[in-house]
Amino acid sequence: MASCFAGRVEVTVSPGDAVERRLCVRTGAVVSVTLRPRADDRRWTAVRSAAPAVVLVSGWRVDADGTGRATLRCASVRGGAAGITVTAKAPDVAGAARTAFTLRVSVVPYAKEG
Repeated sequence: MASCFAGRVEVTVSPGDAVERRLCVRTGAVVSVTLRPRADDRRWTAVRSAAPAVVLVSGWRVDADGTGRATLRCASVRGGAAGITVTAKAPDVAGAARTAFTLRVSVVPYAKEG
C-alpha cells in the first residue's frame, strides 16, 4: 500500500470535522493526535484503543484550554487494525462519556525482501 504513512504522523481534529477518520500507517509509526477544544459544552475525556497490541495509546492529557493530546504507537510487526475512540462529556452532567471521534488505524508491515 503506497498510501500508508511511515515514521511520525500528525493528526489534528477540529470542531466541525467528520466524527470518523481512517489512517493507514506502516509498522513502527508514531501518530501524534491533537484534539482541538470542542465547540459545545463537552470536554475530551479519554482515548482508547480497541487493539492495544496493534496500536497503543500513551501520553493522554487535556490542556487547560481544552485541547486533548495523545500519542499512538503502532508497534505490531505483523500489522492489523485498531479502532481508536475518543470520548467527551459535559463536566457537570452525570453519566458516562460518549464516543465523539473515532480514528480507524490500519497498520501495514513493510514488504519482506528475498
